[in-house]
Order: sequence, then C-alpha cells, then structure tokens
Amino acid sequence: MSEIIDRDYAGEGIYRENILDHYKNPRNFGNIENFDAEYHEFNSLCGDELTLQIKIENNLVKDIRFFGKGCAISIASSSMLSEEIKGKKVDFAKNITKENIFNLLNIQISPSRTKCALLCLEALRKLIKIYKGEK
Repeated sequence: MSEIIDRDYAGEGIYRENILDHYKNPRNFGNIENFDAEYHEFNSLCGDELTLQIKIENNLVKDIRFFGKGCAISIASSSMLSEEIKGKKVDFAKNITKENIFNLLNIQISPSRTKCALLCLEALRKLIKIYKGEK
C-alpha cells in the first residue's frame, strides 16, 4: 500500500494560517547580489528543492535569501528560518537544530513531512560550512 501525500498539507487550525502565509508570501525569497556563499539542496523523496544564499558582514548574517519550489511545509520552514537568523551571529545560525525548526512551524510534523521541514536546515548547515571553508 503506498501513501498518498498531499503536497499542500500545512497543519491544522491557527498554525495552518501562519504556515500558509509563509508559503504564499515567503519572507526573504529571491536572490542576493554578491552573496558570500550559496548552496542548493534537493529532497529526492518528494522533489522539493531550494537554493540558499547568504551575505555575512562582521560575523552577522546581513542577508539570507532562498528560492526554489516545494510544498507548503518546505517553503514555510525556509521562510521562517530565514527570518530567525537574519541579523544574528553566524554561530547562532550554525547552532540551529531540527527542534528549532519544528518549534518555528509549531505543528506536529508527520514522518513523511520531516524531510520537507528540514530541507532548509540541511541547506543552511552546508552553506555555513562552505562559507567557513570547511568540508
């Protein structure tokens, strides 16, 4: 038996409205001219993909942008994460956890949606490593 996945699923109740708002009006969506690092992440399970770009000045995330396509959870979590780390120290961004992402979304994430919700976090971790010149 295969699972039917609703690509527009965005949770329940009042939190659904917040996720749909971030999905329909994503914050920090687009490109940065003269970014310091860029990383593209792809979810092979569902086809969601995003590219994350970052601009850093004085160890602060001066700007962070993303673009791509994905389900409501994927786009909303990317939007919320970008708002969470913009203006903060790079080490703050580096220490974001999956629990932080789940708290931002503030809904129960099913196992089939976990990868969607965390796509932005995986991209962020790799992006920071690229910026810092780590492997």
